[in-house]
Amino acid sequence: MPIEDYLEELKDPSRPLLASRLGELSSVLPDETPTLAEAWPQIEVARRRQILRRLLDLAEDNVEMEFDRVFMVALKDDDAEARALAVQGLWEHEGRDVITPLADILRNDPSATVRAEAAIAMGSFVLRAEFRQLSTMDSRRIEEALRAAIDDSAESPEVRGRALESIAVLGASWVRGSIENAYRSDNWRLRVSAVHAMGRNCDPNWLPLLTAELASDAPEMRFEAATACASCCSESAVPFLKPLLEDEDTEVQEAAIAALGEIGGDAAKRALEEIDHHPEPRMREAVAAALEEIELNDEPLGFHLP
Repeated sequence: MPIEDYLEELKDPSRPLLASRLGELSSVLPDETPTLAEAWPQIEVARRRQILRRLLDLAEDNVEMEFDRVFMVALKDDDAEARALAVQGLWEHEGRDVITPLADILRNDPSATVRAEAAIAMGSFVLRAEFRQLSTMDSRRIEEALRAAIDDSAESPEVRGRALESIAVLGASWVRGSIENAYRSDNWRLRVSAVHAMGRNCDPNWLPLLTAELASDAPEMRFEAATACASCCSESAVPFLKPLLEDEDTEVQEAAIAALGEIGGDAAKRALEEIDHHPEPRMREAVAAALEEIELNDEPLGFHLP
């Protein structure tokens, strides 16, 4: 079906949004994009949001489908919720064509929610920049946009925190200073993001702070600290993670289990084996997965032998 015909169907709020029909949007061609861009604002806003949510679900369920051209068009939507959904849809987009739009959104979008989503989406590009997989110009554009958001004291703490989490993988000295400043701040959102950033930074020098936060009164902080300890992969964190296996918060328990699986070693294995008969099936599954990961990593070259 020509895209013009299907767009007319999408404009009609009485027509159902069938997954089988929405899948056609995964094959939008470059020369059809202007037609899509012209028609998109003519669709009712609630329906545009519904379309974007459905496309996100379809892309997650079927790796062969990608709706990046639709999401790129929706970045310019008048509706903030639609723009936020569009940015989410581009989280795994690898083309450099999205770098400038995301940087512009992070700097100028009137919605803090959309700016925060843009900061998250830029995280994958930061990792590529760190491994020299981007041009110097693109790397600089990303770093400057995220740093400007982090350093802007008038910016929303949520946006600053998300920008800090994304930039954390970068090995620049200013990044460590920004993580330290956020951790020492009086703002709770920034402190939580700082702990998250410590994990993405993968520097074992953060471990004393992380192990201290494992005893935090706040479940959110214990969760982030456990996840960050996993990234640092130091067996010295195991004694501090072990008490969280009996944490009152199930998400914290699961984070500790996963962390022990990633860290590995005899002590982590013994700690997990002590709870492998947990009364909750969900926890038993998490423990089994963590133990399997330890076994896999203990084998030569990481091969799983029968």
